[in-house]
Amino acid sequence: MSLLALVKPNGLSGFGYGSTAEAVTAGLDLRGQTILITGCNSGLGAETLRVLAKRGAHVIGAARTLEKAREAVTGANATPVACELADPASVSACVAAVKSLGRPLDGIICNAGIMALPKLELAAGYEKQFFTNHIGHFILVTGLLDVLAPTGRVVMLSSTEHNSAPAGGIAFDNLDGARGYKPWEAYGQSKFANLLFAKELALRFAGSGRTANAVHPGVILDTALIRNINVPAWIAPLIVGAGNALVLKSIAQGAATQCFVAVSPQAAGVSGEYFADCNIAAPRADAGNADLAKRLWDVSEAIAGT
Repeated sequence: MSLLALVKPNGLSGFGYGSTAEAVTAGLDLRGQTILITGCNSGLGAETLRVLAKRGAHVIGAARTLEKAREAVTGANATPVACELADPASVSACVAAVKSLGRPLDGIICNAGIMALPKLELAAGYEKQFFTNHIGHFILVTGLLDVLAPTGRVVMLSSTEHNSAPAGGIAFDNLDGARGYKPWEAYGQSKFANLLFAKELALRFAGSGRTANAVHPGVILDTALIRNINVPAWIAPLIVGAGNALVLKSIAQGAATQCFVAVSPQAAGVSGEYFADCNIAAPRADAGNADLAKRLWDVSEAIAGT
């Protein structure tokens, strides 16, 4: 038995911290399924695209530019689309492009995101992490609901950093950052918004066969998400040894939970949950505040409408 198995044993699903995207999809035949992934051109998105396409799914790979998307899907059973989440016009064009394919979506994996911008930046007048990570995906998903299959799954990439969101969860009076900006708090708020969106969407899906869930992928250094963080090169070797990460995950391990929730038979019918390490986990207490989730939906809908 490996040290990792002793320290972080698998959960009820049979999978856990050390499971990879290939392991959690082993033996699955996804032929006939169409799954949209944002941020397909690097990191977890690229691995998710590779593995789901390997299992037979037709993947619609979305990246910030069509050129990046085309590069990402080369050689795969996939269709490239452009989707710059910080630009509402680009997101709307992506919705139109996906609908024009005439394929019902069996899954939407909202994987793309930005993290811990060192200085306040705005997108459409709102703090950029909140807009990119949450509003952009809100516009995308709600725009595609009429082509989501009867048993379609929506997977929101949240993070354990949702715990860093401000008291009250969402600072509705400071969505533009004018009252103060803290990089990690703003990131946490955007990830908490992803979680609340999944919760509210799950309520709206109730009785339909469709599902919505949020996931925490784990801590992964080797992705573009950490471009704004200065991580000393000597840290990783100290906490990763003999191929078993005690703190960090590999990209293959980081993509596992979103793949599990998106396609595993074990996750079929499960909705409104927060997953980590391919098992249901407990988010912060106010993630279950239905009034807060509903308020965020209403505010997001108003923002999207403008």
